[in-house]
Amino acid sequence: MADKISVLIPEEDVEKRVRELAEQISRDYEGEEVLLICILKGSVFYTCELAKRLTVPVKLDFMSVSSYGNDTVSSGRVKIIKDLDDSIEGKNVIVVEDIIDSGRTLAHLLAVLNVRAPKSIKLCTLLDKPDRREVEVNVDYVGFTIPDAFVVGYGLDYRQMYRNLPYVGVLELGKE
Repeated sequence: MADKISVLIPEEDVEKRVRELAEQISRDYEGEEVLLICILKGSVFYTCELAKRLTVPVKLDFMSVSSYGNDTVSSGRVKIIKDLDDSIEGKNVIVVEDIIDSGRTLAHLLAVLNVRAPKSIKLCTLLDKPDRREVEVNVDYVGFTIPDAFVVGYGLDYRQMYRNLPYVGVLELGKE
């Protein structure tokens, strides 16, 4: 039996919300430069679409952190796989994430980044799953609040598959 994916957030709704968030961020940082920190691999699609729509000067850097491995549930152990290339000291930083569920990964990451003395640091996520929250994190920009389901598409994956879907869908695994 094959995996089944049902559309949770259609492509048009994702695109509209990304535009709205870019407009809000552009207003919030009018006259300033922002550094978007893209959390690889999942948020690369979202970060690129968001960056294209910002009207303020924007720079990009990338981090890769993991707490999932090849599973559908966080292991609770946060590992930095790829660190930033440049210093964030004195910069307006926006951490861009694809999804926040337990909050453990982001809480750890924000603590690491705050020590590096940014001018400001905010969190922007495409998807927020508050029902799964174990550690409180302040999310400044939220695309969509979603129920507790395993989602794929628009950068989100299952074992590196389904990232390229242009929408967000709920994944039901088929029998192996």
